[in-house]
Amino acid sequence: MSPGTPATGRAADLALALDLADAADAVTLPRFRAVDLRVERKPDRTPVTDADTACEDRLRAVLATERPDDTVLGEERGGELGGGRVWVIDPIDGTKNFSRGVPVWATLVALVEGGRPVVGVVSAPALGRRWWAAQGGGAFTRDPARGVDAGPIAVSGVADLADAYASTTDLDSWRTLERQDRWLALTRACWESRAFGDFWHHCLVAEGVLDVAVEPEANTWDLAAAQVLVEEAGGRLTDLSGAARPDGGDSLTTNGQLHDAALALVGTARG
Repeated sequence: MSPGTPATGRAADLALALDLADAADAVTLPRFRAVDLRVERKPDRTPVTDADTACEDRLRAVLATERPDDTVLGEERGGELGGGRVWVIDPIDGTKNFSRGVPVWATLVALVEGGRPVVGVVSAPALGRRWWAAQGGGAFTRDPARGVDAGPIAVSGVADLADAYASTTDLDSWRTLERQDRWLALTRACWESRAFGDFWHHCLVAEGVLDVAVEPEANTWDLAAAQVLVEEAGGRLTDLSGAARPDGGDSLTTNGQLHDAALALVGTARG
């Protein structure tokens, strides 16, 4: 059992999620920078590789055996969030990076119960990193480069946006959605900004390296694992209306102390 596993029935779910991450790494890492990697375009013009589909199919096969009564929502094969126990999978978050040989990509695995993420694993094998959390059990990382096999993580204590380090995804997404002024307002209020994007900036907020991360567009499979990780590290992840949910279509991740101030600058009211 991994450190931080709650002494409840959640332990088996977290153990399975970690096993799923191992299975995913075994599929994705050998295909990273493979000379015969096949890259296609989905209807929304985003890339998908043969590794994406093979990874999701492998994880679905494991879940069909280990949790036959649960349902699955995946980026490549679909599904619905529903209200029961749903495993949410993003086989490769950061497919553009993966397809171009950039090592910043990860498999995201989450268990959602009643619409609420309760287990999350983020596995980035090309970086040699993994993050995981279960509701009530804390958040943890494995970082061999720093000699950390399974260490707890926590968000920063930064309490003023003027001292905050913020991140987003592709700036052009803000322009396309006609929200660029909101991101620029946040950057003016913060100490420094970058665009780490995808899974990584949520994990960096959970580790206390970043203080704020904003995504003007995001899917449930992008955010479910990150939500429980960030919350267990002491932070907050909401949509841009302020609701703590992974399916709102966008997200704001912070150390908690900065959430309301950041939301006042980038938030959007829901009709």
